[in-house]
Order: sequence, then structure tokens, then C-alpha cells
Amino acid sequence: MNAATANPAVKTTRAARLQSYGGPEAVRVDDVSLPELKTGEVLVKIYAAGGNPVDWKIRAGYLQQHMPLQLPVTLGGDFAGVIEAVGPDVKDFKVDDEVYGGAGLFNGGSGSFAQFATTKADSIAAKPRKVNFTEAGALPLVGVSALQALTEHLRLANGHKILIHGGAGGIGGMAIQIAKHLGAYVATTVSTKNVDYVKWPGADQVIDYKKQNFEDAVSGFDAVLDLVGGDTYVRSFKVLKKGGRIVSLLEQPREELRKQYGVEASVMFTHITTQRLAYLAKLVDQGDVKVHIDKTFPLDQASAALLYLEKESPKGKVVLKTA
Repeated sequence: MNAATANPAVKTTRAARLQSYGGPEAVRVDDVSLPELKTGEVLVKIYAAGGNPVDWKIRAGYLQQHMPLQLPVTLGGDFAGVIEAVGPDVKDFKVDDEVYGGAGLFNGGSGSFAQFATTKADSIAAKPRKVNFTEAGALPLVGVSALQALTEHLRLANGHKILIHGGAGGIGGMAIQIAKHLGAYVATTVSTKNVDYVKWPGADQVIDYKKQNFEDAVSGFDAVLDLVGGDTYVRSFKVLKKGGRIVSLLEQPREELRKQYGVEASVMFTHITTQRLAYLAKLVDQGDVKVHIDKTFPLDQASAALLYLEKESPKGKVVLKTA
């Protein structure tokens, strides 16, 4: 490793920073210093940073009890870009590699709503070749969440039947596509306004939960992916066959329900890794998974992008173009 690689020339970056918990006014774009590269880290020039509901919830302070931060901090996790420099002991990536992954603070990164970010090499992978940076930057959290839930928690296989709650959301749309790739029959719940929209990922059965109870529409299913929580989670046990599986991204397993219905129940926390990202990239390059972009914003409008995520219930992903 030469000195230029270990000590990159880029020392500062424009970044969307959370100054205090609150509304849109709490986010300001500033010039900030980048942290020194540590062992196993890379510096990435960000071309696109995907926005997720968790980003505006962090801004609003909803997660401060569970995820305390020393403000100010750079927001954002998802990104796609090009490696600018690599730190010590990084063996699988080199300068100028096109990559995507997570650079969020809780993943050990410096935040992706920026022109440059540092992150751990084990939180990135080679960018899917057949999509652009904007599309790739929208993929990591939603794609890995769906993949991890379906293949590791639910162990979905050809011929299985799965109910996916919240099919119109980012994770839901990914999950429908991956479940179809795995050979499953897919039913999904959506609101009336999203019935037509959710047909693009390829669900076999679309249930308008405002007009019909989903437990009256399906039964004897192998798996449920819960992206809604609350009463929806509790009622979901009714649609599973004995030995079926339910995983939630919101609810802790209910032991009494698990025993009553004779099923497996788990809660999942998404962990973005090189292995999962590489699997996701393969599915994207094969054409089995597509991402739908709702709207893009420039970095200087990061505050507006978060407000749009919060208020507009976008159909598809919101992405910041940072370069």
C-alpha cells in the first residue's frame, strides 16, 4: 500500500448534517472534515445516496432513546459510488472500484448524505453492473432487508406460499420480487391507492386491507413477512400452517402466539454485509430484481428529501444525487 492510498488527499466533504432533533430546519449542508481511515475501512466518492424512512425518523428524534447520537452528525446510510482510497488491511477492494452498500453511522460509517464518506469494507460490494448509480444507491437497505428475511429467517423455497405485509413499500417491493425468484406464491397487503402500483413487482395475489381482512383471503401459508406491526402482526399467525414461519422487522416474537399456532417466530435487524450485497447484485444483474425510483433530489436539498419521505408516502425510492 502506498502513502497516497493510506492517506487520501480528500480531507473534507459537503454533507447534510443533523444539527438538532426536530423538523426540516434541523438539517443543514456544511463542509465537514472526514475521519482518518482506520483498519478495514474505505473512502468512497458518493454518487447517489438512498433515503429511507429511518432517516427522517432519526431527524425527528424518534429513535434517540434506542440510537443515541452525539450531534451534529451526517445522515444517511445507503449509497453507490467509487472508492477513492483504502485503509490498512483492505484486500478485496481497490481505488476506482464501483461499489454500493452502507455508510450509516450505526454501521461504522461517516454518513452517506455527503460527497464523500468512510465506511467499513465489509459493508460494501461491487455495484450491480446493469444499473446506474442512482438505482444502485437505492438498493442496499431495502434489498438486503428483504433478502435476509426471506432466505435466512423464513428459509423460503420453491412452492412455498408467503404473505408479505406492506408490499408497496421499499422492502415490500424487493421482497415480492425475491420471493418470486425463489419460486414462491406471493400474496401481499396494500392500501386501496396502491393496488395497481404493487402489480409491478409481480405479486400473485393483492389484498386491499381497507376492504378485506387478509386472514379471510389466505390460509395455510408457509411464511409471513411483517413490515407493518401491531394488530396486523398478531392476526398474521392465523394464516400460517403448522410449522410455518413469521418474521417481523418491528415486533418481538410473541411466545404465546408461537405456541398457540405451532409456528416459528423471529424479529430481524438488517445487517448489510458484503456477502448479502453480492447476492443482491447478482439478482439485479440477472434481471430478477428491479428498483423503482420515485424522485431524486440534489444534496443541497437533503432536508426537502427527508420531508418528502415523511409526508408523501412515495411509491418507490427517494435518492439524493451527491455528485
